[in-house]
Amino acid sequence: MGNRSKQADNFRPASEATEGWVVSIAGLVVNVFMILWKFVPDWMMGWIRWCPTSVEELETSEMKVLSFISRKCHGQFVNVGKLWTLEDHRMWTIKLNADQRSDRLPVVLLHGFGSGVGLWLLNIDSLSSFRPVYAFDMLGFARSSRPTFSTEPFEVERQFVESIEVWRNRVGLNRMVLLGHSLGGYIATSYAMAHPDRIAHLILADPWGFPERPITTSHHYELPMWVKLVATMLRPFNPLAALRVAGPWGPQLVDKFRPDLCQKFNPVVQDKEAIPSYIYHCNAQKPTGEEAFMALTAHFGWAKHPMISRIHQLREDVPITFIYGSRSWVDRQTGFQTKFVRLNSYVDVQVVQGAGHHVFFNRSQLFYV
Repeated sequence: MGNRSKQADNFRPASEATEGWVVSIAGLVVNVFMILWKFVPDWMMGWIRWCPTSVEELETSEMKVLSFISRKCHGQFVNVGKLWTLEDHRMWTIKLNADQRSDRLPVVLLHGFGSGVGLWLLNIDSLSSFRPVYAFDMLGFARSSRPTFSTEPFEVERQFVESIEVWRNRVGLNRMVLLGHSLGGYIATSYAMAHPDRIAHLILADPWGFPERPITTSHHYELPMWVKLVATMLRPFNPLAALRVAGPWGPQLVDKFRPDLCQKFNPVVQDKEAIPSYIYHCNAQKPTGEEAFMALTAHFGWAKHPMISRIHQLREDVPITFIYGSRSWVDRQTGFQTKFVRLNSYVDVQVVQGAGHHVFFNRSQLFYV
């Protein structure tokens, strides 16, 4: 009976065993490929990585997007110094209503993965009618400098937080309403834990990186074998590598695979190529921000160090508002969990009906602070 019991415990259905075998073979193929990749000649690497982009083209595409803002917008590079590297770095910043005296604290906008200040287009006019607005490109993304980050997740967080704190000091802000979307929400939370005195209100729009990864992802989500296979094959690559490999077809690739994202801007942006072009040029250059994101993530996009397990470290007097899209893939239960964990703090959870992950422009008319 004992042997039979052990055999029963070790038994796996044939289909599950086959899936495990296929995924293991895929992992082996990927490892071999990565070894061979190191021996690709430089001239061939130049062809493979060729992208029709430049910092000038990114600037032009951003200017085109921001030209649809009604209010006066001022842009500048803020020097944040050497930080953890040997050379100075700059963070591209735009500000509106910043030179006018206002009784309201400024709101600082922190974009998500693969994004930049231009995608706040549908919100900037309304937000700046009430208070000063600042938005910057995080290091490694869009027009900001692209330093090499650590490969250790907590160190990556620290590097992002350090750059934001230096930026805040150089810009001259004492306290602020900090609003982060997706990856920006994760980094904003990390910043708030490190510098609570600087945060009047933390607003997290569909924040990435809060839920804990299930012990057995496949059991909870019943992922098809092809999803596991693709995930294994793509694991060593940066998330947007395909965009750069596509070369001159990159902007069309953005429009083809994310037409929903681009269409949201149609009522304001008359040029249909403006948004795809901006997104492409934001992500077609040296992908150090992607590499930093990869350091933060485990398989299938889970955070290695989820915020829900650390949110109790945030000082009690820092208020938090979560804003989720009802149709988003982000798990909003962690917002309600945060409310339970922080019983002595202000925590508000809002769900915007009909909005997806990009809640701030999916329902821009309902998005204000």
